Amino acid sequence: MVTLSSTEVLNTVVPETGHGNHKEDSPFLSSADADRKTDFYDRNLALFEEELDIRPKVSSLLSRLVNYTNITQGAREHEEAENTETSRRKAPKSPNMGTLMGVYLPCLQNIFGVILFLRLTWIVGTAGIVQSFLIVLMCCSCTMLTAISMSAIATNGVVPAGGAYFMISRSLGAEFGGAVGICFYLGTTFAAAMYILGAIEIFLKYLVPQAAIFHASDHHGGDSAILNNMRVYGTICLSLMAVVVFVGVKYVNKLASLFLACVIISIVSIYAGAIKSVFQPPDFSICMLGNRTLVRDQFDVCSKTVLEGNVTVPSQLWRNFCSSGNMSSPQCDDYFNQNNVTEIQGIPGLASGIIRDNMWGDYLEKGQILEKAGLPSVDVHRAVESVGLYVSADIATSFTLLVGIFFPSATGIMAGSNRSGDLKDAQKSIPIGTILAITTTTLVYFSSVVLFGACIEGAVLRDKFGDAVSKNLVVGTLSWPSPWVIVIGSFFSTVGAGLQSLTGAPRLLQAIAKDNIIPFLRVFGHGKANGEPTWALLLTGLIAELGILIASLDMVAPILSMFFLMCYLFVNLACAVQTLLRTPNWRPRFKYYHWALSFLGMSMCLALMFISSWYYAIVAMCIAGMIYKYIEYQGAEKEWGDGIRGLSLSAARYSLLRLEHGPPHTKNWRPQVLVLLKLDEDLHVKYPRLLTFVSQLKAGKGLTIVGSVIQGQFLDSYGETQASEQAVKNMMEIERVKGFCQVVVASKVREGIAHLIQSCGLGGMKHNTVVMGWPYGWRQSEDPRAWKTFINTVRCTTAAHLALMVPKNVSFYPSNHERFTEGTIDVWWIVHDGGMLMLLPFLLKQHKVWRKCKMRIFTVAQMDDNSIQMKKDLATFLYQLRIEAEVEVVEMMVRDEPP
Repeated sequence: MVTLSSTEVLNTVVPETGHGNHKEDSPFLSSADADRKTDFYDRNLALFEEELDIRPKVSSLLSRLVNYTNITQGAREHEEAENTETSRRKAPKSPNMGTLMGVYLPCLQNIFGVILFLRLTWIVGTAGIVQSFLIVLMCCSCTMLTAISMSAIATNGVVPAGGAYFMISRSLGAEFGGAVGICFYLGTTFAAAMYILGAIEIFLKYLVPQAAIFHASDHHGGDSAILNNMRVYGTICLSLMAVVVFVGVKYVNKLASLFLACVIISIVSIYAGAIKSVFQPPDFSICMLGNRTLVRDQFDVCSKTVLEGNVTVPSQLWRNFCSSGNMSSPQCDDYFNQNNVTEIQGIPGLASGIIRDNMWGDYLEKGQILEKAGLPSVDVHRAVESVGLYVSADIATSFTLLVGIFFPSATGIMAGSNRSGDLKDAQKSIPIGTILAITTTTLVYFSSVVLFGACIEGAVLRDKFGDAVSKNLVVGTLSWPSPWVIVIGSFFSTVGAGLQSLTGAPRLLQAIAKDNIIPFLRVFGHGKANGEPTWALLLTGLIAELGILIASLDMVAPILSMFFLMCYLFVNLACAVQTLLRTPNWRPRFKYYHWALSFLGMSMCLALMFISSWYYAIVAMCIAGMIYKYIEYQGAEKEWGDGIRGLSLSAARYSLLRLEHGPPHTKNWRPQVLVLLKLDEDLHVKYPRLLTFVSQLKAGKGLTIVGSVIQGQFLDSYGETQASEQAVKNMMEIERVKGFCQVVVASKVREGIAHLIQSCGLGGMKHNTVVMGWPYGWRQSEDPRAWKTFINTVRCTTAAHLALMVPKNVSFYPSNHERFTEGTIDVWWIVHDGGMLMLLPFLLKQHKVWRKCKMRIFTVAQMDDNSIQMKKDLATFLYQLRIEAEVEVVEMMVRDEPP
């Protein structure tokens, strides 16, 4: 029977938030009480009435437990680092935001974005309704599964400031957290660039087209002029936004409601226009030459001729296609001569039945003219002339490209978790608000796909910039009461989304920098006196400028899709790992979570990365991998109780159990070394070059256990033992020895060595070789029986059937920084040992110190031996061992033999 006190039970139920040597408060007894030595400190609950005056009451205990928050490990460091800043600020208000204002509406604002207004009609026209449904379903299913995993994390404890980065880093460790945190930061930064480019596109194409600075001299220079205009205005807009964020981020937050209202009004106007189109479709006619779509703003009348008075004269359209305005002797484009001009309705309306024509996709190559199937057309087998008069595709399209462009419309699900500190009940609001927001936006996207395909002509849908409808925004032509509602609303909502991204990205970078897991980012953890991330904002602006210089919304969207997908992938992985490892601290309250959903979400994220752009996916993974290896190389001194450590423990347990199934085969033999070190009176390693020898012999691989013995009693020498272990570990780090340290206390040194030889290692990971120094001072020792220590160690090693290596003059051994450009490693093979003496110099040669040395094998021949045959046999033996070495046979004379 095991009895636990109330304190012990609580400590097993409520996980501690500290790590290392950091002193943490108990959930109900603070360290301040301990420092003041109050009567309540370190006492159990009162059991009798007379103890109430010296022991805490149950009511006070429960009060402290209710106010206790299980902050994710590592969040406390941020609180301590900001103590100096928060002392200068006013006391923060208590969290009072509910699900609607704190999670649902912010998620809506972040999910609805520029793609809905500028690209969804084009995606529907290019991919068709069926494949557009599939694109929306894939992207929204991915974010829904991620939201379920995120809800599980949110209901497993408080998510502090930092949002997704803290979720991943505290679940998967510093390496994964830093790598994915940087990817999420880059995704948010490129999102700001995408929103700015979207706002500039609306401004230059639909609001003030005459504001363009660069103009194309001919049709072929149009793309470069558009890109240059985007770069100039995008840079100006980015600079203004950065100034706004720097000066008054609080005003950005206050304007968030206005920007959200613009989004909602724009979406409502689309639905209103679709309903109105049943009875009265809007008048947006498009002009077709044969089955080709014409750019409508370059002529006034959709006809080859016009009647002026009683005279038929060439129209503006005729003059565009013909070099001479004289109808009697025209020099016109062949296709223009042989095809008729017709005018069709661009927005036939919901009751027109156009949905049948828009069910399937029509992917185009770059420069291909938009055509309408079913219209009569006479094909001309010549090069297309006057191509600038037709509406053509600006980029080559494919299903995978459209997936990458649309996916940013499904992102923004982390807005609720990032505001957890402002929520009244974060564990309830985050799951409900996020999932409802994703459900709402998914329904809007699905219904929009159907409405666009059922109301708008396919040629207009594939017209990305509205050239066929007089340079109007395509989705604006469907809206009611005016296209300007969509144009103005989408412009302001896009500007607001850009401001929000430009505000959130620096804060995320500041959170990563304050964790100090990436040293060169440390400077970005500092900011203004009020804590605003000044340096992080500067770096964010520079990276966003790279996206602005790309100047194409269709090229920037897949880039940020990769980074967001990488983040979502690891959110799902974190949940799946925690569940499969059955971590005691992993007990989310969200009842609809299952590890299979997280695994499916992780698989979908990975699939979408390679579907949308395999080369961008590889680049994103390489960036995350390099950051991971950098943090691992720097040795992040963070212990957050992450799932990767638990995964390592499970893998180690599995491997150890597998090793127990049978004895290892000789092919798998490798030296697993137990190094016996001697410490001096000051607890310093007496022969550090013994570790140098082992590090070169092992070349950083295999098992190495460094053991030492302290003479005395364990209860009296515990502090000395800890100091000795630290000294040995420091020396191991200096000599780059990867392994474990074990210091034992024994009444006699030789007994301690016997204990080390018997007990070091675990299961199949036990040492098979003992390395000890040559005894030098046994003659001068005060103990006349000191020599027995060495002899006893040899006997213990032999009894345990272990190999024994005794380096002599080890103080003269070369260090790890030396290089031998020539020389030999001589092996005197006197006793047959199964080839171990050949293997050891081979292992030494794997190290850079000995790499250029040669091996020589010496053996001794007796008088009655055939030395020539011995040399041949030994050479054959080395050949079979695949070891290159020179063979020398030393013949022993009679006088050399012992009497």
